[in-house]
Amino acid sequence: MSKKLQDFSLDVFSLQGKVAIVTGANQGLGMAYAVAFAKAGADLFIPHYTADVSEIKELIEETDRKVGFLQGDLTDSQYREEVVGACLAKYGKIDILVNNAGGSIFGEFLDYPDSAWQKIIAIDLNAVYYLSHSVVKEMIKQGSGKIINIGSALSFTADKKCPPYTASKHAILGLTKVFANEAGPYNIQTNAIAPGFLATDVNRELREDKNFYNKITNRIPGGRWGELYDLMGTAVFLASSASDYINGWTINVDGGFTTTL
Repeated sequence: MSKKLQDFSLDVFSLQGKVAIVTGANQGLGMAYAVAFAKAGADLFIPHYTADVSEIKELIEETDRKVGFLQGDLTDSQYREEVVGACLAKYGKIDILVNNAGGSIFGEFLDYPDSAWQKIIAIDLNAVYYLSHSVVKEMIKQGSGKIINIGSALSFTADKKCPPYTASKHAILGLTKVFANEAGPYNIQTNAIAPGFLATDVNRELREDKNFYNKITNRIPGGRWGELYDLMGTAVFLASSASDYINGWTINVDGGFTTTL
């Protein structure tokens, strides 16, 4: 049914009554996505690898939303199925999936160990595919859903000493299009966010290197590194009905960094 222009409301950005899985949301970028969803009205389920969940638990509970946790390794097929089952047991549905968990191992290319390649591909690419494949089956039963994959500025370029991370982040964009094509007929939209250089605790030492910091900053038209806060509006948009006719695309949240490549 077509909608009239006067029917538009800011309610399309609301996530009231929705349930979101955000992997690795007990820290970093994932925490920003999870808090944004809670602020917009969603309840959360957070699969996490590292143990401490105290900060994200407090942040979500401050919004009067519910949150559930399950610790484990997303490269483990049994754990992935437990994540889906536990979320369904707690909430009865899954409306949103954010594939945020990932990592990188740096090393010289000529000596880069096969074990490091396999480990990063397993979490940064394979786990995204397998968890999405399981979740999308539940979304099909519901007749709707949103999948948000997390790319990177390195989805569009390359850097030294991180071959599997770069390769997997390129692949994430293709995987996003695959799910958009396959799940789109079931009213499921799959899109991606590609964060640029964000000032976080993880890269504090890098930012203290003034040569590196200025090299990056000079390529950002806005003249500053991003903050976790800068990701939150984009995440809510892609998780909400405001983006129902966007499918298979990537939004670069990088201050314009990739426009200068």
